[in-house]
Amino acid sequence: MLKGKTALITGSTSGIGLGLALAMAQNGANVMLNGFGDVEAARAEVAKFGGNVAYHGADMRKPDEIESMVRACEAQFGAVDILVNNAGIQHVANVEDFPVDRWDAIIAINLSSAFHATRLALPGMKSRNWGRVLNIASVHGLVASAQKSAYVAAKHGLIGFTKTAALECATTGVTHNAICPGWVLTPLVQKQVDARAASAGVTQEEAKRQLLAEKQPSLQFTTPEQLGALAIFLCSAAADNIRGVAWNVDGGWVAQ
Repeated sequence: MLKGKTALITGSTSGIGLGLALAMAQNGANVMLNGFGDVEAARAEVAKFGGNVAYHGADMRKPDEIESMVRACEAQFGAVDILVNNAGIQHVANVEDFPVDRWDAIIAINLSSAFHATRLALPGMKSRNWGRVLNIASVHGLVASAQKSAYVAAKHGLIGFTKTAALECATTGVTHNAICPGWVLTPLVQKQVDARAASAGVTQEEAKRQLLAEKQPSLQFTTPEQLGALAIFLCSAAADNIRGVAWNVDGGWVAQ
């Protein structure tokens, strides 16, 4: 479905981002990866589907490196047709204890990087009258949790940015939408499971059940594959008039 299109996906060397990259490649897109995970392993996994795969190591805190990444993608593949703003980090602390440098980094990576990548990719998308910008927000873009002030602020901001950009492009062939996952069993979440199992003296399965039971009524993790399938749908012609949506994939979290 995406043959001839190019997808640039930030934070895509592991976890959700890699799942999205695999989905794009499976559907025929060229893919530019970005991130600080195992680059060669990620590249090899994506390349299994036969498309062209590139990598750029831009630091999402730095606007000049983000520009270099977008321009490199355009130079190598001719365009950025699909931009997936997925890069993100987390830190947990009460507001009065939150380190200022961590706040600044979370806002830069989780929110400002999406602005910079979008503003740079958008002129080309508009000139071709086709584009998809997918912002990977979070259920925390819709509701809050204690001790996650920077993350919640950034993800709420990302949804607001998505809506504004969607309105600005409403009469064009460029759409902007946000995907809002709940718990996904990424390597970062697995670390939380490991810590819970160790501290509570319970099995991995019980630690997972306890983690899910706190927020996610389905008691099931969302998978990167499921998020990838949703991303592909949002890139399809069926989604031409889906604009400015914050689509939660959260096992009922927000329904409570």
